[in-house]
Amino acid sequence: MYSKDQLRYAPLPLPDRVELPEAEALKAAEAFRAYMAKRHTVRDFRPDPVPEAVIAASVAAAGTAPSGANHQPWHFVAIADPAMKAEIRAAAEAEEESFYAGGGGEEWLKALEPIGTGASKPHLEIAPWLIVVFAQRYGVTKEGERYKNYYVPESVGIATGLLIAALHHAGLSALTHTPNPMRFLNALCDRPESEKPVMILAVGHPAAEATVPAAAKIKKPLAEILTVRRG
Repeated sequence: MYSKDQLRYAPLPLPDRVELPEAEALKAAEAFRAYMAKRHTVRDFRPDPVPEAVIAASVAAAGTAPSGANHQPWHFVAIADPAMKAEIRAAAEAEEESFYAGGGGEEWLKALEPIGTGASKPHLEIAPWLIVVFAQRYGVTKEGERYKNYYVPESVGIATGLLIAALHHAGLSALTHTPNPMRFLNALCDRPESEKPVMILAVGHPAAEATVPAAAKIKKPLAEILTVRRG
C-alpha cells in the first residue's frame, strides 16, 4: 500500500466539519438510532440480483473506517459466482455439522438455541452476494518490504460495522457467518497468507417468508450499556 517516502507527518487543514446545533444533534442521533433499530439479521434471502455498484459503494464506505496507524488492515472479497458460493456453503456446512454434533460444547450450543441456528446454511448460496472479510496481519510496501499492522481485530471490526451499516442504508439485509476454520478461503479468493478470513456476510433482500428470532429483538437497555461520569 505505502511507499516509504510517504511515511512522513504532514498536517492538513480539517477538510470537512460535520457539526450540528445541540437540538439538531440530538434529533439526528435519535433518528439514526431508530433507523438502525430497523436493521435485522435474516437467514432467508431472495435470489434477486443486487447491483455490483451498490456493493462496491458500501465497501468504499467501510474503507473510510479509522484504523491503527492508518494501515487499514482489511480486504473485502465480494462473490456473486454461484460455483464459489456453493463451495463456501459446502465447507461451512461440514464445519457446522461437527460443531452442532457436540464440537461446540454444551454451553455454546445452549446459548444458540433461542437463535434457532443449525448446520444447514442455504443462504450462503441463495443470497446474491457473499462478502468475505479478511484481516491483514501485516502489509507490504510498494518497495516490497514487510511492515507490521496494529490493532488489527479492532480496526477490522470497526470497518465491518460500517459495512453492515452501509448495506442497511442501501436497503439490504446481511447475515454474519464467522468461519472457523476456513483457511481454504485464501486460495478460493486468491488472497495471500498474510490475511486471515474472519467473517462472511451474506447480503441481499429478505425473502417474503423471512423471520427473525424473538430473542434477537431483546436488546440491553441503555442503563446496562452506558455509564456516564460527570465532573
